[in-house]
Amino acid sequence: MANRLNLGCGRFPLEGWINLDLKKGRGIDLEFDLDRCVEMPLPFENSSISEFKMEHVLEHIKDTLPLMQELHRVATPEASLTIRLPYGTSDDAWEDPTHVRPYYLGSFGYFSQPYYWRADYGYLGDWRTEKITLFISQAEHGQLTQAELFHRIRHYRNVVREMHVELRAVKPIRPPEKELQTQATVEVHWI
Repeated sequence: MANRLNLGCGRFPLEGWINLDLKKGRGIDLEFDLDRCVEMPLPFENSSISEFKMEHVLEHIKDTLPLMQELHRVATPEASLTIRLPYGTSDDAWEDPTHVRPYYLGSFGYFSQPYYWRADYGYLGDWRTEKITLFISQAEHGQLTQAELFHRIRHYRNVVREMHVELRAVKPIRPPEKELQTQATVEVHWI
């Protein structure tokens, strides 16, 4: 049976999961620096993890492609990866001085092979983005049409507070062909 991996769990380890964090602590099963995936592989066998959770971690990673490639290596075919993080244009994305990279609706396509049809960065992972949920204040934006809302999302700050992204491991990896790009379902969760 494959395992579930809670990446960068910090003070929130989950029962029934392998809890990994940068530093040892209560409930931490494995100490590992996710920024070192380019030089040190995760201590798991190929295709051994069926589910991943990463909450408020990815925005702290300096070089995400080696991490996403390494997660793909240890993922079973069709493994799920759930990522929770601040939206790139929210103040939450940049107020924390340990955040090194913002993420937007289109960012997660670059963790799939079809997005590399015009350039090869040596990335060998392939994650299909299935669903993105945007957390938005209903009091501030609930009266807008969908077109008005998405115009604000693209052009204004602090419209989207946070996003949850659901990815699925594609094995074997797809060829880097533009025609294979897919669009994720985007949903709004009013807060």
